[in-house]
Amino acid sequence: MTQRSQFILDVLLAEFGESIAREPAAFRAKFRKMAASPFAFYRGSACLFYADLSDELADEAFLDDLTCRVWIHGDLHAENFGTYMNSSGRLVFNVNDFDEAYVGPYIWDLKRFVASVALIGYAKALSDDVISELVREFAHSYLHELTAIAHGGDDAIGSLTLETTSGVLHRVLQTARLNTRVALLDEETTIENFERRFAVADNRRPVDDATRDAVLAAYESYLATLPQPLNPIEHHVKDVVLRHGIGIGSAGLPSYNLLLEGHTQALENDVILYMKQAQVPAVARYIADEKVHGYFKHQGHRTAESQRALQAYADSWLGYADLNGVGQLVAEVSPYSADLDWSDVNEPVEIASVITDLGRAVARMHSVADDESSHDLVDFSTEEAIVAVIGGRDDEFTTLLVDFAHEYGARARHDHQLFVDLFRNGRFPGL
Repeated sequence: MTQRSQFILDVLLAEFGESIAREPAAFRAKFRKMAASPFAFYRGSACLFYADLSDELADEAFLDDLTCRVWIHGDLHAENFGTYMNSSGRLVFNVNDFDEAYVGPYIWDLKRFVASVALIGYAKALSDDVISELVREFAHSYLHELTAIAHGGDDAIGSLTLETTSGVLHRVLQTARLNTRVALLDEETTIENFERRFAVADNRRPVDDATRDAVLAAYESYLATLPQPLNPIEHHVKDVVLRHGIGIGSAGLPSYNLLLEGHTQALENDVILYMKQAQVPAVARYIADEKVHGYFKHQGHRTAESQRALQAYADSWLGYADLNGVGQLVAEVSPYSADLDWSDVNEPVEIASVITDLGRAVARMHSVADDESSHDLVDFSTEEAIVAVIGGRDDEFTTLLVDFAHEYGARARHDHQLFVDLFRNGRFPGL
């Protein structure tokens, strides 16, 4: 076994070893998904990325004491973007999936993103020069938007909505707009004796009475974490089921769906929530700040607070709970979510347009969770701090991201091959 193969094996076992022993079937499925492509491997191995980043690939040229303490997404790759309906009723295209969010160096988000751009570009047979230009577009867009926000001028474009987007992202928003709550309920539930229940499906099963009681107790604690209280009708839970087989990043973690009455007793207004066990973010292993570590009650609290911090006007159902001593994230299964599908985006000009918009989205994400938000963990203006630490060295900053994208993209492609050989040759105990 090569030294790099051993390193990959050690890092993945340190991150997933206990979960593999507990749920081997779930991790066989996860690892087979990761084996499908270098990008899929990259998506599922954030722990390896941070192990590398904290070691020989670390770079402090554009970091200082403040910019090492920015609320970050933690797993910012090109597929973690999509639509949601914000609390003010507006459809927004933005970063999603905050399971790995934490407080750390802002540039780690940017590096994780540009490496994913290199992997997508390679998969689409784009030249190195084209990939370099895409990363430059991202860096330029990010810096332009962040600087405009810091200066408080009119150059900041703002949220990505139906009014401010065009092309691919506008089509994604329009697709989400066609979705309806009724269609989601028809897909996920059935009506029996004039009452709605979850429909039978391969990926979920009923819960026993003891489990239902525990989930309902956790749900009651969750209600107290909502920014605005629900009316009594909305409190009523009609059904509870256990979900499995969710997400490449959530292998082996239990997740429950709860069917709620909604804001009226009309069946068309019923609401589906998910309650899933939250996990320790991969980046947390490499953050030594005790103020950050001690801020959160549990991982469910961390995930919910991170999403509220990073996503302006977040889901009004977003909250957290404690289920049998384990932190849970609770949020709505929204009918208005639609993910960016990169299989439909292939030409360099079209890709560049999307990348530019994503740069704007990331800048706004980094800027909202600071001294002007309701969260006191980051008590300074993040946009001003990042602009200051870059200090007008835009070209140098962009070159750093371009070089990193190519270097880590190539490393991830090679690591994928090593991972596949480790997995298929039975080197992961229990799999």
